[in-house]
Amino acid sequence: MPDILLQYQMEIWQSIRETFAMVGVSILAAIFVGLPVGTLLFFCRRGQIFENQLVFSVVNLLVNIIRSFPFLLLVVFLIPFTRMVIGTAIGTAAATVPLSIIAIAHYARLVEQSLLDVPRGVLEAAISMGASVRDLVFRFLFVEARSGLVLGLTTSTISFISYSTIMGVVGGGGIGDFAIRYGYQQFKTDLMLYMILIMVILVQCIQFTGTTVARWIDKR
Repeated sequence: MPDILLQYQMEIWQSIRETFAMVGVSILAAIFVGLPVGTLLFFCRRGQIFENQLVFSVVNLLVNIIRSFPFLLLVVFLIPFTRMVIGTAIGTAAATVPLSIIAIAHYARLVEQSLLDVPRGVLEAAISMGASVRDLVFRFLFVEARSGLVLGLTTSTISFISYSTIMGVVGGGGIGDFAIRYGYQQFKTDLMLYMILIMVILVQCIQFTGTTVARWIDKR
């Protein structure tokens, strides 16, 4: 192992843990909130079985607004809200608030797109068999779209890692923040390159895992 990595190994492991914490909370927010929001958008669209233009317009507008915000400005804009929720606007815990919000909006849109790829005949067949809303969602819609949902979550996770590098502005830490503070600002170019390499390896592992799982569960 290079000497520079041995010298900063404690800080590096700490930054990796911080990145995992931020991205992990974002993934949970995407699954438990973004997935239902995306499903709601799908069902409330024009021509769908629960068509509701008011609900669709409001939720769609919120998702679009959040996704159109430059992430750094979103982080700054949410500082008062973050302080109200967490009690502080600084640190890894505080960084999870804007990351979770962008995660919800980002994944909700990908969920909507994945569900739109499900053949309409599947829903019509489920309804004709008397399927409840719960069965319609979990036994038909999500089952048919499962591959796309996994790929969407994989894409979102990689985006969350990218977003996490910005969280140094609120003291969120993470690999990106470490690379800037110890590598770029202290002119340790080799250390910065090693951090970039770690990020590249992490992203490649996530992409490989997500693609493999999506291919494995795709029974079409």
